[in-house]
Amino acid sequence: MNLKVIGTGCDKCDQLYANTKEAVAKLGIEAEIEKIEDLMEIVKLGVMTSPSLMKDGKLIVSGQVVSTDKIVKLLQK
Repeated sequence: MNLKVIGTGCDKCDQLYANTKEAVAKLGIEAEIEKIEDLMEIVKLGVMTSPSLMKDGKLIVSGQVVSTDKIVKLLQK
């Protein structure tokens, strides 16, 4: 599984990254977690709001910080 936390390095982006890492640990799964902060890369991904979270190239969270438990549920789908 490939996860991308997308944002420009703000506190909300950092919080989503931390929550994502915690959710992966809770699930005990293997996942590559990338933090995408480069504006050109964000544009290439087609993301217009931050923070956002992508799972295997699909946007699952956009423009908000979600809780660890919510991320767990999203990753289980």
